Amino acid sequence: MDSHLLVQMVIASFAAVILYSFIGLIPGTDETSVLMPISLALILGGITPLVVLTFFIAACVTLNLMNTMPTLIAGLPGGVLSAPMIEPALIIKKHGRTSIAIKKVAIASIIGVVTSLVISIGIANLIAPYAETIGSYASWLFIGGAIFLSLIGNAKAISLISIVPLALLFQGIRFLYWEVGAVSPDKNITTSFFLGITVAPLILSLLSLLNKKELDKVTLIDTEKQPTLKLENTLKNNKKKIQLKKNEGVAAFVSTAIANFLFVLSPVGLILLFGEIVGKKEPDELKRAELTVTTMNALAQGTYLSGLLISIVALGIPLAPSAIGPGAAFFESPPVFKIGHSITQAYSQSQLIMAFIVGSCIALILAYFLATRFSEKLTLFVLKKIPHESLLALFIGLVLLLAYIDAGFINLFGVLLISLVCGTLNRLGVSYGVQFMSLYAAPFIIQMIS
Repeated sequence: MDSHLLVQMVIASFAAVILYSFIGLIPGTDETSVLMPISLALILGGITPLVVLTFFIAACVTLNLMNTMPTLIAGLPGGVLSAPMIEPALIIKKHGRTSIAIKKVAIASIIGVVTSLVISIGIANLIAPYAETIGSYASWLFIGGAIFLSLIGNAKAISLISIVPLALLFQGIRFLYWEVGAVSPDKNITTSFFLGITVAPLILSLLSLLNKKELDKVTLIDTEKQPTLKLENTLKNNKKKIQLKKNEGVAAFVSTAIANFLFVLSPVGLILLFGEIVGKKEPDELKRAELTVTTMNALAQGTYLSGLLISIVALGIPLAPSAIGPGAAFFESPPVFKIGHSITQAYSQSQLIMAFIVGSCIALILAYFLATRFSEKLTLFVLKKIPHESLLALFIGLVLLLAYIDAGFINLFGVLLISLVCGTLNRLGVSYGVQFMSLYAAPFIIQMIS
């Protein structure tokens, strides 16, 4: 690897940490919607994919750590993966131990990232010789993945039922575009559909406000009865050296190590499962809460990285939830990448692994410093100065732009249709994973049933 490319990767990592430190501190940011559109835009914009991958990995590590800050400091979920930490975070806050918990969570992030890198690289090396064989069954694996994710989700029946109708929707819009000449018959629209699924819950929520009853639910709120947000002074223990207790370190390491072998399962599900298991062993309320949040944060880092690394380095197809959603652009971003000719085939294993190592290490160093030294000030700044709506508007605008570039004006309405359908299914419990897998498998499903 030449030094010029390495310098670009380092710069990209720094940029990702700065950008996603602020994004991660905004409560309610969904990992897929804030990661996937930007990585996709960078790839389609002509940035070297290996540099984009480094940026993306640094962004993931930073986001997973910073998402925990509003959860610990303000009791607000930073993102989907930090939502399970709210209950123990409130217990820690009640005991005035937030500043200590922040440092413990930062240390747990290091454990999660390092453990995941070592073990998932080993798993990737074991799986890599069979990647071509696995890839030849990609269509069946996508169907199997959609069924599997449906069965482990909360809304099993509706998820299973939705697979074929979703395939009809995706492939039907493609045939419509081909028929009216919006795109040439040899172009398979995928990018826009990814984005439609990604922002579907947001689009549906915004459009639902056009209904007066739904609008009243949001606007007719007695603000006087709302609790006042109070931020604890997290700076008071900044000079105090904090270390994880032995059981906290062991729980973070063991849970992450096991979760690496379960990379095809939902990260949120694994966080809840292992967090509950380790928490049951500790009778003291405060100790249990600190043990739980450190384990959960290590798992948040580990499950994301392992799923991405194994899918990108070894398989070349997205089989893990973190690869299916946030990392989708590295597998399907025509004309740059498509299934069978993804980033896996574009670079050697050593180059891809280097991107993971560079992005992870730089993000850990910088994000650890920001989280342990400036978490309170940054959180307060973001909550007061950066409207959540501005970030959402940015991503919606980016989605609409990419949709127009992909297939013209008609595609804006195609993406809107996909967002309405997928957003409704999402509310009913059909996960991103099921929807993305149905998109991947759509041509094969239609071929089978026609």
